[in-house]
Amino acid sequence: MGGARSGRGEDMAAAAALGPGPLRVGFVGAGRMAEAIAQGFIRAGKVEAQHIVASAPSDRNLCHFQALGCQTTHSNQEVLQSCLLVFFATKPYVLPAVLAEVASVVTTEHILVSVAAGVSLSTLEELLPPTTRVLRVSPNLPCLVQEGSVVMARGRHAGSSEAKLLQTLLEACGQCEEVPEAHMDIHTGLSGSGVAFVCTFSEALAEGAIKMGMPSGLAHRIVAQTLLGTAKMLQQKEQHPAQLRTDVCTPGGTTIYGLHALEQGGLRAATMSAVEAATCRARELSKK
Repeated sequence: MGGARSGRGEDMAAAAALGPGPLRVGFVGAGRMAEAIAQGFIRAGKVEAQHIVASAPSDRNLCHFQALGCQTTHSNQEVLQSCLLVFFATKPYVLPAVLAEVASVVTTEHILVSVAAGVSLSTLEELLPPTTRVLRVSPNLPCLVQEGSVVMARGRHAGSSEAKLLQTLLEACGQCEEVPEAHMDIHTGLSGSGVAFVCTFSEALAEGAIKMGMPSGLAHRIVAQTLLGTAKMLQQKEQHPAQLRTDVCTPGGTTIYGLHALEQGGLRAATMSAVEAATCRARELSKK
């Protein structure tokens, strides 16, 4: 279901942006999202585990990187001294202090990528040395199973080669697209928060079946497969969802009766409002 995967030749060509030798990737912050991204790189053969270095204040999260075969440290500066491509995957409120700590070892050769939600490219560039190549990435939780939806935006000094390198790597985690920075908060509301919205709908679907007498485990398995199959059809056929819905809906059949009930319950408006509310909250947090 993920985006089209790039070939090995494209990987090597994109990595040329960081000079000769094996691609070394660093992670400052070693939480679930950092682990998911690193795991995707390793599984897809984009980066060798031994060439990934992660830092965190304690061993609590670093043990997951160690299990993958990565190098670990408690020094953020050591990560930048070892790697030219570095992902900052800290909590947003921690990031300014972290950037201040590593600024002295940032060079013009570095490509720095922020995974921190709500921290703008202009803020990142203000906190780092002039002309630093900076990009922002917004992933979502399914990156953990290499089926994520990821968008990226580049700063003033990051060019097409840096964007291509990052996109080629992140395709190991699912679908990755470059967007204007203004779309980052919308992606958070749509896809970041959207995972929870889909899970809520999934739960409600299963509970409907349970109410009608189906065992819980069976109901949840069928719902998960229904969501997976529907998503694959939407991706592979490239149809508008309304067309697929029409294909399922026969005159006077079961589906139109069910859809009528969903419309009476306000599902469409409630879903649109949920994306709007989550996006507005993301924008509020970006201003803080």
